[in-house]
Amino acid sequence: MRKNTLFVLALCVASLSSSWGQGEIYEQDQPVEKIQGKYLGLSIPIRDLPDIDEKTIVYEKNEGNVKENRRRPEAVNPNALPKTEDPARQQIYPKSNWDLPTGVNFFGLQGAFPPDPSGAVSDLYYVQAVNTVYRVFNKDGSAAAGAKTLSSLWPGSTNSGDPIVMYDRHADKFVITQFQTGTNEILFAVSETDDPTGAFYLYEYSFPSFPDYPKYSIWSDGYYMTSNTFQKNVVAFEREKMIVGDPTASMIALNLPSFSTGYGFRSVLPADADGDLPPYGTPNYMFLFQDDSWSGVAEDHIRVLKMEVDWNTPSNSTIGLHQNIPTEPFNSVFTNSWDDITQKGTTQKLDAIASIFNYRAQYLRWHNYNTVMLCNVVDVNNANKGGIRWYELRQDDANEEFTIRQQSTYSPPDLDSRFLGSISMDYNGHIGMAYNISGPNSYPGIAFTGRFHWDALNEMSLPETFAQEGLSFQSGGNRFGDYSHMSLDPDGKTFWFTGEFIGNNGSRRTKIFSFSLEDIVSVSDEDFLEPALNVSQNLDVILVNGTNLSDGEMYVQLYAVNGQEIASKIVNVASGELTSTFDKSNLSSGVYLVRIGKESFQRVQKIAITK
Repeated sequence: MRKNTLFVLALCVASLSSSWGQGEIYEQDQPVEKIQGKYLGLSIPIRDLPDIDEKTIVYEKNEGNVKENRRRPEAVNPNALPKTEDPARQQIYPKSNWDLPTGVNFFGLQGAFPPDPSGAVSDLYYVQAVNTVYRVFNKDGSAAAGAKTLSSLWPGSTNSGDPIVMYDRHADKFVITQFQTGTNEILFAVSETDDPTGAFYLYEYSFPSFPDYPKYSIWSDGYYMTSNTFQKNVVAFEREKMIVGDPTASMIALNLPSFSTGYGFRSVLPADADGDLPPYGTPNYMFLFQDDSWSGVAEDHIRVLKMEVDWNTPSNSTIGLHQNIPTEPFNSVFTNSWDDITQKGTTQKLDAIASIFNYRAQYLRWHNYNTVMLCNVVDVNNANKGGIRWYELRQDDANEEFTIRQQSTYSPPDLDSRFLGSISMDYNGHIGMAYNISGPNSYPGIAFTGRFHWDALNEMSLPETFAQEGLSFQSGGNRFGDYSHMSLDPDGKTFWFTGEFIGNNGSRRTKIFSFSLEDIVSVSDEDFLEPALNVSQNLDVILVNGTNLSDGEMYVQLYAVNGQEIASKIVNVASGELTSTFDKSNLSSGVYLVRIGKESFQRVQKIAITK
């Protein structure tokens, strides 16, 4: 239900800032709308909601409507590159008879077709959701609460699906979302405390058309969302109010610029902040790519949009083009249908979910620069063999411009395809990537790989490892799943992934597992001692102590929880130890963040100040 709706009109002017198409100017009227959501109150504690057996729930999307909304892209340019094999395809793969170790590896929820698994992790819990069902787990894989239907969380709602789970580490809150078909709504649930088995603040936001395929991110001035719809498809929700249950929480909604996609599927990924938040007021950057085989696209490139929100004066809010970044050529179009990926033992193919970046666009702040991790499936040989094209973008703090530091296509030399990936970087600069694997030699399963920050650029250096091998093939349709989800543990070093695999007798199952590349270093190097940060208080002083660090200069910074820098200094590390202090006498009560680090290394720790 809408209340206090404000209509204003802003003019957005954006110019291309890369060598591709330099000097082109786009102008577009952007209707800006601020809409107050409907507050549904505080839920009863999740632990007290009725449990269900998720195996008895069967949910299937209307595949025809989804195809109509998604609009398969067409390859119309006969001169598109590459003509043959992907030029960025990784050529050397590690030969090893050992697998990467997992921390935990347990079965997630089932009972949906497709499941669309999403999950996020806190210090104590992992929360997973699939279409129709969600559940809170302890981090060892044991159940903290029983499985619950999504509809039980929001009174009067239905199990419409496309859920996304986020952990807002800056506020110690879990966020669970889903859409509502028919009534065109987005439902938000924000945990009252850091315990996701407790109560949630509940919100409902209405849209003029169905907000299909919503993708979310956490930012300092809002929860951001994009959706595959024609109106109000880039949105910021009023995070500061939602995390405290303020019933007046609103959203600011704009239309995606018409020049922002070369075909009809409006899937754009908003930057999702891990680590410390960017300073309040920092624009949120959104990412999509353009394939030169599509109509009107001159060369393959990543398109970066910039959305700026002004909650005090909504008419100042804008979205426009920030950059076009040329990439190595790629082929993102598989077939004219959704029958892309081969399965072992059957002629039934699977939808690769091609032509979009896979969830999520992880954003990390470092000293003097920021990183964004992206990945998508590509056809590596123009013969429907899927591989994962991945990118590390770096943004210079001084000029806000993004450049590609790394780009590569991961596709080992076999007949199997890799697709539906999700990728993140840890606080050491190491990268973890997990994905589905299927082909003539493999039933649809889940695998992962990674690289250390000191490895040669553009290579995943660690052996491909199955977290879960497929046990049979899927029949009855090509809808395998629309997304998977990699999240980073608050410890800054452990990756958590949830994805789909096919179990016995064609059952659709999900798995949840974790892995840490830093743990691999500690096992392989007997002299390795894990870097550590300890933050404490003594009277009017915040004490900062780092151990097992590399000697030399390191920055030490104090931030407010909204990302505002309060103090910064450079400290010399000697014999692996760092000691520093901050004056807290003038600080208000609240949560703050202390960060130490240098290029490709950081540690972040919260501290609560009380007066």
